[in-house]
Amino acid sequence: MTVLEQPGSSRNKSSLAGPPPAWRPRVDPAPLLPDEEPYRILGTDAAARLDSGLLTRLYAQLVRGRRYNAQATALTRQGRLAVYPSSTGQEACEVAAALALEERDWLFPSYRDTLAAVARGLDPVQALTLLRGDWHCGYDPHEHRIAPLCTPLATQLPHAVGLAHAARLKGDEVVALAMVGDGGTSEGDFHEALNFAALWQAPVVFLVQNNGFAISVPLAKQTAAPSLAHKAVGYGMPGRLVDGNDAPAMHQVLGEAVQRARRGGGPTLVEAVTYRIEAHTNADDATRYRSDAEVETWRAHDPIALLEHELAGRGLLTDEFVATTRESAEQLAADLRERMNADPVLNPMDLFTHVFAEQTGQLRAQAAQLRAELAAEAAGHTEDTAGTAPAEEARP
Repeated sequence: MTVLEQPGSSRNKSSLAGPPPAWRPRVDPAPLLPDEEPYRILGTDAAARLDSGLLTRLYAQLVRGRRYNAQATALTRQGRLAVYPSSTGQEACEVAAALALEERDWLFPSYRDTLAAVARGLDPVQALTLLRGDWHCGYDPHEHRIAPLCTPLATQLPHAVGLAHAARLKGDEVVALAMVGDGGTSEGDFHEALNFAALWQAPVVFLVQNNGFAISVPLAKQTAAPSLAHKAVGYGMPGRLVDGNDAPAMHQVLGEAVQRARRGGGPTLVEAVTYRIEAHTNADDATRYRSDAEVETWRAHDPIALLEHELAGRGLLTDEFVATTRESAEQLAADLRERMNADPVLNPMDLFTHVFAEQTGQLRAQAAQLRAELAAEAAGHTEDTAGTAPAEEARP
């Protein structure tokens, strides 16, 4: 007997036309939908209401960030960095993410977000230690409440949700801001993180920096959604679409999302529409998949230039202010250059430190093998030195 042949079943019953009456929408989707166009402030009437102090602070951070990116890129050419994923052109996203958080909050960056970590107060050399290949992380995550830079795509997002959910259970008013690129939204960790965050109403802000490409794959080949911000609706959280090169807009949208999370309003997904001006990393040839004309179009929408236009209109872009800002940026670059040019003293055995709280048997075996190899190398070097004498002394 089939289900339809059971007593009381009928093909003509109205319930077969749709779900039973017990079904209902969990939330009204309308308030969750993002704007049709990326939210902007600069160039609109809302710009007149911006605080001058905020504008100058944002500008100073953007200029420092641009110089930091240029210096870090130069270090790769000098062999002082193994790899550097530049955030040139995306500085407004990076700076706004750092400034939107309070000291008690946590930042969960991806590998491209070293500038956000530096803007939050992390030592630039420590921020680049992982990319230099010297250490697992390079800094104490608890000191500045910055999680380790995450190189696997989107795996930091569930970690951010877990930390935020734990803080909420403990009664701590802590917010986690997790940064990810457009390519990371194609990973399973992205979807799992959003689903758990919405179900638990975890105080998390997801910032997607949509810079147009996942290495060489354009966004159009990653998703058919109207925007990445629309993905938020499917999980039951608000989606915000914002001009990622408009620093005040980024600061406002992220600030509102952080405060909403802190008040118990749950997570928000923010899509920042921006562009990666430089290649994916120094090892990438971006000319193979995009045109110079496309890059130049985005250069005309440079975040620093947009802010300079607003500052100039207010009479704030004075020669003295510009000179002071550039001097501060040059000092940052000079200090970074000097310290990165010093050869670090490394202990190979540190490879096994801070991997697990308690080392696994496999790690202990690997550590023992390396320790034996280092001892044999040191002993061989000592014998070679002892067995080599000047030519005069070697004669009978």
